[in-house]
Amino acid sequence: MSLPETILNTSAFARKSSSLIVALLLTLLQAFCFAAQPLVKAPQIDMPMRVLFVGNSYFYYNDSLHNHVARMLAIAEPLREKRIDFKSATIGGASLAQHNVDYLTQVGRLGVKQPFELVILQGGSGEPLSERRRAAFQRAVLEANQVVTSRGAKLALYMTPAYVAPHAHARPENMRLTEDAYVAVGNEVQALVIPVGLAFEEAYRRRPGLQLHNKIDGSHPSMAGTYLAACTVLASVYGISPVGNSYDYYGAIDRETAAFLQQVAYETVERFFTAH
Repeated sequence: MSLPETILNTSAFARKSSSLIVALLLTLLQAFCFAAQPLVKAPQIDMPMRVLFVGNSYFYYNDSLHNHVARMLAIAEPLREKRIDFKSATIGGASLAQHNVDYLTQVGRLGVKQPFELVILQGGSGEPLSERRRAAFQRAVLEANQVVTSRGAKLALYMTPAYVAPHAHARPENMRLTEDAYVAVGNEVQALVIPVGLAFEEAYRRRPGLQLHNKIDGSHPSMAGTYLAACTVLASVYGISPVGNSYDYYGAIDRETAAFLQQVAYETVERFFTAH
């Protein structure tokens, strides 16, 4: 091959490679720009006092998420403390469809004398990661929403964190799949989505050495993870900033870590609900 032919072929290859790179960048940019955004961007109920948490071990680990949210709320709103009536219904390893939401939300069934104002649903951590399980999760949310709204309550969805090592199914794409699944079905039923998974992701981005997951399984929350989740729930459901809240689980969370997690939760919620 002559030198001019070599130059021409090299130039053509370079142009083709550049075109592929540009196409890839445009695809990534479109994916970023057109990622599903939550339609519900603020609490739908003013200070719900009767709240039901429905989920699995992600909720009941570490003295149960609902207890931590209640304690934070009592500090933030001390005049309302005696009115707080939270319940948690959990099944270890359960997917959302395995919960009898109709039974759980019947008035008086769980010892709450008035109807629940808000029901927070948490799906199984692996449900957004396959088409089959994602479809089942969507159906379960739609069915639960019919029941919950028929009783005059609102629905909220608890976006779970992604797995981390040493979990066998830890994958870089899992958080995006989870975010998309929760936002999509949340928009479908016009439910508030609580971006706990995104708060975990942001905290790890800022402090990679932080232990938010149980180090044994890379799935369940550590005490710090549950604390971050509670801060995120408080900010999302009540529109109350957790920043400066004195709750530290009776000294179990040191002041510096608590301040960091509060700030991450607040900023994650603000960004999630104000993104365009």
